[in-house]
Formats: sequence, structure tokens, C-alpha cells
Amino acid sequence: MNDLYKYQKNAIWIKEYPIRYAGTKFNSRMTIVRLTNSNLMIHSPCDIDEPTKASINKLGKVEFIIAPSNFHYFYISSAQEAFPDAETLICPGVEIKIPNIKFNWFLGDQPDPRLIQDFEQVLVRGSKYMWEIAFFHKKTRTLILVDLIENFTDKTAGVSWSLKFWWKAIFHMWANPKPAPEYQFGWKDKKSACGSLNRILQWDFDKIIVSHGDLIEENAKKVASLSWRRILKCHRKA
Repeated sequence: MNDLYKYQKNAIWIKEYPIRYAGTKFNSRMTIVRLTNSNLMIHSPCDIDEPTKASINKLGKVEFIIAPSNFHYFYISSAQEAFPDAETLICPGVEIKIPNIKFNWFLGDQPDPRLIQDFEQVLVRGSKYMWEIAFFHKKTRTLILVDLIENFTDKTAGVSWSLKFWWKAIFHMWANPKPAPEYQFGWKDKKSACGSLNRILQWDFDKIIVSHGDLIEENAKKVASLSWRRILKCHRKA
């Protein structure tokens, strides 16, 4: 839990860390990607304590800090303090949640020119409550999400009984990957949402890093399609 886990050799590292939200406990996940220029991008950072900072510094220089959604920004300032020379790119909406945030630019449908060799990305539109940037790391064929898919199962570590109750009895999301409840109850523009999701499904990914729950490493594109089937089907009928 306290160490970086090498997910893709010399390319992607992840770290899980505990969080509390709405009376529940579960884990979130920070992702670190080595860029083509050998520098690093930190996606959805955790609290960067000294051991974590030292582990990251051993990997290389941090060039970018990413706040990928308007729900994943809590430790941006911690990452900025640890890596003051890095640029900060944020999902639209984060600046509303924390008006005093210092950042360099907004994320959108196209990568920063310095990241275009490494990523495809899209701003997921159509939700009342959630904004998120989906990233596709080309080299490793890895889709990197935060809340667009959650994947809690009996194998998931760090889950409280309260979350398990809600995800089993209320949301029917246990061992049934779906978008976060805030997405499911908040689609306001189905056409825009489907446009974003269909663009993601065109990417050639074979694995998915999610912030909450188990990593998706088999039949990744099928899992994503099934996770989003309700909104995709709803739009086709409209």
C-alpha cells in the first residue's frame, strides 16, 4: 500500500491509498506514466509524503501533474509542493471546486503538444455532476480513468462494509463494473455523453486502470462497452 507498484515495465507505476467518502471507506489510485522524453506525468496524485516523493524521484523528473476530474483534485497542492517545477493541468471544473488553485492550463479533447506522442484523450461530457478526462496511453495500450468505471469485487482490498452494502443492495455495482453513481444519476446530455464514450471505444486499449476497484486486465473493451451500455443504448433509442 505504501509503495509504488510497477504496473507496466519502465512505463507505468501505480499506488493505492485509502480514502473516506460519504461515510464509506475504499481505496483510490495514483498513476505515474513515463513519457517519451523520459520525464514523468502524475495522474490523480495521492498525498505526496517523503517516502513517496523519494520513490518518484528515483524514477525521474516530474514534468506534469494532472487533476483528471472535478472529483480527483484533493492532493494536487501536495504534489505541487513536492515537485515545484512541474506544470499542472486540470480538468474543467476543478477551478470551481478550489478557486485558489495554481495551474498552467485546462485539459480537453486534445493532448498538450508535448504529450501527443504518448496519449489520446477526451473530455467526457454530458454529466450534471462529473467532468473527467479519459487518457489512452498508446505505448502500453492502457486506458486510464477515474470514475467513468468503478470495479468493486470480493477481491477488492480496503472496502468498508458500508460501501459494500450500498454497492450491492442499492446501486447493484458489486462485481458489476459501472460508472460512479454520480454519473448514472446525472446524465443530462446523452448525445454528448455518447460521443465521448464512443470516441474512447475507438481506441485500441487492452487494459484499464480505474481509480476505485480492481484493475481491468481481460476483455477490457468489452467490459467498458458493457459498463456504459445503459447510456449508449438510451441514446440509440432517442
